Amino acid sequence: MRSLVWLRNDLRIEDNPALSAACDQGEVLVLYVLEDESAGIRPLGGAARWWLHHSLSELAARLQDLGGELILRRGDAGKIIPALVEELSLDAVFWNRRYGGPERTLDAGLKASLSDSGLRAESFKANLLFEPWELKTGNGGPYKVFTPFWRACMEKLQPREPLAAPQQVVSISPVAGESLDDWALLPTNPDWSAGLAEEWQPGESGAQQRVADFLDRQAKDYASARDEPAVEATSRLSPHLRFGELSPLQLWHVVEKTRGLDPQDSAVFRSEVGWREFCWHLLYNNPDLATQNYREEFDRFNWLAPSPAELAAWQQGRTGYPLVDAGMRQLWQTGWMHNRVRMVVASFLVKNLLVDWRIGEQWFWDTLVDADAASNPANWQWVAGSGADAAPYFRIFNPVTQSKKFDAAGAYLRHFVPELAAFDERLIHEPWKASPVLGQDLDYPEPLVELAASRERALAAYQAMREALS
Repeated sequence: MRSLVWLRNDLRIEDNPALSAACDQGEVLVLYVLEDESAGIRPLGGAARWWLHHSLSELAARLQDLGGELILRRGDAGKIIPALVEELSLDAVFWNRRYGGPERTLDAGLKASLSDSGLRAESFKANLLFEPWELKTGNGGPYKVFTPFWRACMEKLQPREPLAAPQQVVSISPVAGESLDDWALLPTNPDWSAGLAEEWQPGESGAQQRVADFLDRQAKDYASARDEPAVEATSRLSPHLRFGELSPLQLWHVVEKTRGLDPQDSAVFRSEVGWREFCWHLLYNNPDLATQNYREEFDRFNWLAPSPAELAAWQQGRTGYPLVDAGMRQLWQTGWMHNRVRMVVASFLVKNLLVDWRIGEQWFWDTLVDADAASNPANWQWVAGSGADAAPYFRIFNPVTQSKKFDAAGAYLRHFVPELAAFDERLIHEPWKASPVLGQDLDYPEPLVELAASRERALAAYQAMREALS
């Protein structure tokens, strides 16, 4: 049998059901399509494009070691795949499932047309612990609150063992592909990716190394230290999961089998994997999660038109609030931000500045290496108060309080806001209280807004929305 394996967000050899199924059948064509022309599919942001280039490069090398070849095509997958099937007289097409609305529409149409043509077209569960249709509430609907969702997961979870890598890939050849370099995924003029390259090793081997490092060091203090941005206590596995260089099943089993891991650390980490799962279930049931308020009452919320100067100050880490600025600079330099700080910077934008959450979500989409179609909008809506299981709107993260609590010594601030490095542990969180005049004696801006006043403005806007609905 001659089969095509269509890879998407599953750029790995191990625990790849579609690849394993094809290799079991005979000759294989492994294909990746850069879908910048498929209807409705969101183009990748700049940081994700950088990651994709390096991930595909490593995947091609790993396939070559097994005797296979990675074929690249760019365009509309709904046209590219049928053309390849006809050209090469293929018998089957395999892929691992994805869950966004436009993606599901494309995949379902392709599966139907291939099946009608007499081909074997099969999809597999590979990137979630549960399919979204496998978990329902007592009323038969989708879960809208995380705690009962995760409780149901834990009650039903019987994850299969991860699949081993195929011992050999017998490649269909010769097949013409495109050059990865011709896709121009890497930034030029200027090349802003030096910090990303220092921080990350994209690809399956990088994912496996990151897992090993996490379990060897950070996992042992995960529950107690994961909220401290200056401490290396988080896994930083999110981009590897986003591109499918690691499956949640692999991660689940390796954590379960790690000896000496405190049960509390393990439980808290697994719940973070569960939150990722929850976000994908939300997207499956709400395909417009990145553009539409999950809670319809927020359609009446009076967001302010963003001031270009204020928006630029937030994007560049020049708000005058050190924790916000440290987070935004970490994002720009490394393509990633500590999760606690993500909540703070998001809250500052949508509540202290009253900027629509969709503007922040788009900025993160373009600058995060781990931005995916589910977690990115779900988390922004959580902070905004418009999402599922959302933080109450009146929960407004105070960047000074958060900074003092989770970075008391100011180590995170000093690293990413070096102009404040000489400040002591008290003043570094509130540099406007120091004797140098901000913006004059010290090259650091005055606070963009006053926290108490902007908080009251946000609460008033929320109250106005509630009154408009009554």
